[in-house]
Amino acid sequence: MNTKNTILVTGGAGYIGSHTIIELLKTTDFNVVSVDNFSNSSAKTFERIEKITGRKVINYQVDLCNKTDAEKIFETEKNIAGIIHFAAYKSVPESVSNPQKYYYNNINSLLNILDCCLKYNINNFIFSSSCSVYGNISRLPVKEDTPFGKAESPYAFTKQAGEEIMKDYSIAFPKLQSIALRYFNPVGAHTSGLIGEAPINKPSNLIPVITQTAIGKNKEVTVFGSDYTTRDGTCIRDYIHVTDIGTAHIKAMQYLLENKNQSSFSIFNLGSGTGVSVLEAINTFEKISGQKLNYIIGDKRPGDVEAIYSDTLKSESELGWVPKFNLDEMMESAWKWELEQVKENKLTN
Repeated sequence: MNTKNTILVTGGAGYIGSHTIIELLKTTDFNVVSVDNFSNSSAKTFERIEKITGRKVINYQVDLCNKTDAEKIFETEKNIAGIIHFAAYKSVPESVSNPQKYYYNNINSLLNILDCCLKYNINNFIFSSSCSVYGNISRLPVKEDTPFGKAESPYAFTKQAGEEIMKDYSIAFPKLQSIALRYFNPVGAHTSGLIGEAPINKPSNLIPVITQTAIGKNKEVTVFGSDYTTRDGTCIRDYIHVTDIGTAHIKAMQYLLENKNQSSFSIFNLGSGTGVSVLEAINTFEKISGQKLNYIIGDKRPGDVEAIYSDTLKSESELGWVPKFNLDEMMESAWKWELEQVKENKLTN
């Protein structure tokens, strides 16, 4: 293994972070080190990663908002070639009710990790961004050069601010080569069914809410709003399998390490390019699982965008990244993961 190509993954025990680590470990090009303080994740994630890959992952249980503690990682790990920065809070409703938590954590952790890049001469950086930066826009699909709309939530604003910070750093410190990957809606689970989305706090994303309701953990799914100006009145999203997101990070890191980037700061959309409504997602789950889902129509939720889906031409042409999983497969893997958790609970009780 080439020890010069150690990739530091922040938020490595999180949903997207863990699936990205699995894909990184499949290659022989990268050694992986994680940072996660388990504020919304579990140390058990690394047991799952080892079961799937046969490889242990070193994790530093560090809050990246503490710069002194963050720097200790870089004093210990001498061969970091690049950083993939996932560590951030991500719930839109929680960010509306507790904006201070989101501004403090998401901005400070990014500033500290970028300053570590400068201090320890690490020049390849990938930022976990979001389609929420686009806000409510009328022209779809959205492209990377689509102007930002008004941030509909504090969470979305932290992603807009994060990209602006990275852009300014890239101008002031041109050796720092960085990419912002704007995810649309990551869903699903690893095809083994052994790892998936398992937040410590109650999930607000649609697919885990659906699977938890189908298994009996929740009473019902609330569809937030039915009078949007969409084809069935419910919000439209662009769903992308979490493993496809993971492989995109490898493509992006290789892109940087091979000096293929055309500027010091690049942006790529990661989506399927297809919009799916909330009701269409529910219907697809019912078809795949054979479960009739109990759902109700509720009020619109503060911070929600009406409709958004991506143009993926840039990520396909420059990164060579094309999603492999369709919506049926996304739902099937998410349901397999939910059933696996039930099986595990029976074995441990």
